Amino acid sequence: MESRAPCPAAMPSKEKKFHVSVGVTGSVAALKLPLLVSKLLDIPGLEVTVITTERAKHFYSPQDVPVILYMAPLDANTLGKVANGICDNLLTCVIRAWDLSKPLLFCPAMNTAMWEHPLTAQQVGKLKAFGYVEIPCVSKKLVCGYQGLGAMTEVETIVDKAK
Repeated sequence: MESRAPCPAAMPSKEKKFHVSVGVTGSVAALKLPLLVSKLLDIPGLEVTVITTERAKHFYSPQDVPVILYMAPLDANTLGKVANGICDNLLTCVIRAWDLSKPLLFCPAMNTAMWEHPLTAQQVGKLKAFGYVEIPCVSKKLVCGYQGLGAMTEVETIVDKAK
């Protein structure tokens, strides 16, 4: 009788591992990254990898392919790159090669003036047209002093999407 690996669905839940990657950009909201990763790691069976915008020749191996990719925070610069197909760093290469049958969630984070620019709505629309899911930004007083939309949503809201 041949030996076969167990079916993942038949494995006890404590043995299952789900790989989630968090792509982090240059937004000031990146300050929330340690809390976001910590909260995601509290979910049983979840493994988390952080992907940055550094340059790289190879971005992941087949065993490391995540089941969910978060872009949290997604700054205006990276939003523009992704919406226009530019892949000049590690994160944008991963996004360009993303399996569209898997969830990709994005959490915009930029100052209010950037958020309110007409290009932003067009670019967010492009990402949604690709099938990516927006976790909308929220209104509050931003680090730059503006009051209004543009702040990355709360970490708990982002983590709830992983559950």
